[in-house]
Order: sequence, then structure tokens, then C-alpha cells
Amino acid sequence: MQALGIDIGGTGIKGAPVDLATGKLLADRKKIATPSPSTPDAVTEVVRELVQAFSWSGVIGATFPGVVAGGTVRTAANVDKTWIDRDAAALFGKATGTGVTVLNDADAAGVAEMTFGAGVGVKGTVLMLTFGTGVGSALFTDGILVRNTEFGHIEVRGKDAEKRASEHAKVSRGWGWKDWTERVSEYLQHVEALLSPDLIIVGGGISKEAEKWVPLLSGIRAKIVPAALQNDAGIVGAAMAAAGTAGGD
Repeated sequence: MQALGIDIGGTGIKGAPVDLATGKLLADRKKIATPSPSTPDAVTEVVRELVQAFSWSGVIGATFPGVVAGGTVRTAANVDKTWIDRDAAALFGKATGTGVTVLNDADAAGVAEMTFGAGVGVKGTVLMLTFGTGVGSALFTDGILVRNTEFGHIEVRGKDAEKRASEHAKVSRGWGWKDWTERVSEYLQHVEALLSPDLIIVGGGISKEAEKWVPLLSGIRAKIVPAALQNDAGIVGAAMAAAGTAGGD
């Protein structure tokens, strides 16, 4: 079976058709910059463009960078606040002419990693963290997803952790790997104290350079590994949700 996965982020919106038996993309992904301002109408238009770019008429799944319940957005930390309480599933469905399943972006990435990537066969507590515009989180216990966790908003030194530990923070502050990784380590120590995960999977675009920073992490007892699907995990998880094989609403 195949489905189209669309991954909506604070800086980019990307999509591709996915083979749900293997988790592999069936075509080169297409990426469009997230509109500014990232209003519901503007983002919905990009979703429509991506669907048309692949001439897609099958099932569609989409992620959203915030809490999603029943297809409706509840939080919008890194996109326009007018998204809050909007029915994203209905908006996307009207624009594309088909049903669209919508779920939290980190949840989608986590489900993909647990099915096809670094979390396959891992029991106990697994935490997926995506480092991008913000920090997304997906928590699993014995393979079962705890939906809509927002551990990027844990307070560290009086601020949301993602203000110091995201890839965006690294780039905007001009931090090198050492300076940034010190902040990520401090954040992970806080998370570990709360959750005691057996495995931490780190994803997002910066996971492509995992060899430059994961070895620098310190003070964490859990095993830490980069996402096997890297920044495609959200696309794969969105497609899985569309087919009813992930935790979408």
C-alpha cells in the first residue's frame, strides 16, 4: 500500500509518496518554504501544491508542529497562532478533495522510527526528540505511543528548553557544536530525570550530522542514537497515519 506523507514544520513543508510495507519514499521528496506568516490559509495552499505536484489522488497524512486532537490543532508554538482551535484535517481535506489524517509531527517521526528505524524491536521506554525550529518529542512505552507530549517546552534556566536546544537556536545564535551540545546535554539530563528512558532517538534535519554532535553529549545514562530515517521520518509517519498504521486522529 502507498500513501502521501506531508510533514509541516516551522521553516519548511515537505512531502513524498511512501511505500508503507518498507517505509521507503517512492519519489524524491518535494520541499516548499513555510509561508510567513504561516496562517492556516497559507499553509493549506502549500499542502494543496504538494498534493498536485505528485498528482496524488490516494490517501494523505499530514503532520503539524503542535498538539493535534481529532484533527484539530490545540497549540502552535512555532507557527501562526491563528492555527489554534482550527480543524486542520477539514482544511486540508477541502483543499485536496480527499480525507487527510493529521497528527503531531514528532509523534509521526517517532512512529516511523519505531516501525522502520532506530526503535525497531526496542522494549521499555523510548523517547524520540526532533531538533529543528523547535524541539518535538514522541514517547513510547513498550512500543505504544503516548500522544502529544511537548517535552520541548520543559523549562530549563527559566526558558522553554527548545529556545536553547533547537537547531534554530544553534544557527541563530551562531553556536558551534560544542557550545550547542552543552545545552542539549543539559536539556537531556532534565528529560532523563523525568522519564528515565532506555533509548533516546535524536532526529530532525540536524540528525544528518549526528557524528559531529551525538558523541559530544554527556551526563546522560540512556543510550542515544540518531534517527535512521533522519529528516524523512515525519513524512513516513504521516503516510502511516493516513493508512491507519500510526497514531493519527
